[in-house]
Amino acid sequence: MQIDVVTYQRILGEEIRKLRKRRGWTRKELNQHLQSDISLQTLATYELGTRQCSVIRLVEICLALGELPHELLARVHERVFTETPTDRVRIDLLAIVRDQQEELLPLRRWARDRLAHQESFHATTEIQLDIGALEQMAQLCGLDTVELISKLRRLDGPDLN
Repeated sequence: MQIDVVTYQRILGEEIRKLRKRRGWTRKELNQHLQSDISLQTLATYELGTRQCSVIRLVEICLALGELPHELLARVHERVFTETPTDRVRIDLLAIVRDQQEELLPLRRWARDRLAHQESFHATTEIQLDIGALEQMAQLCGLDTVELISKLRRLDGPDLN
């Protein structure tokens, strides 16, 4: 069985965000309940699924939110391996890094980090994102999803899937 790391991280982030919102907490309030010092940006990247969370950090977040880690992971696993794939959009990380549109600045940072991480695996610069990831990225950029997809298509040319 293969694990789609990008999807797994995104769904884990969605589940963490759901728990936080169910408590009615902001990220800042969650941060105040954690044992260790985690920046709000780091919490945001966990929720967006753009950064991997260590097991210890995940346990800490779960306990602060009143959730047993194995129950959270069971929900994530269920979603990752049983949900039917949604439409995906192919993007070129290098094209994002090279772009200078101000509103895509958060994506440029993400793409740079992603490329640095993938370099060690000699992976391609192209990735596919599902609509959930694109919605989160659009929110991060202050754009609606359709507008973000349009901007990404213009970066990559007319053959973007």
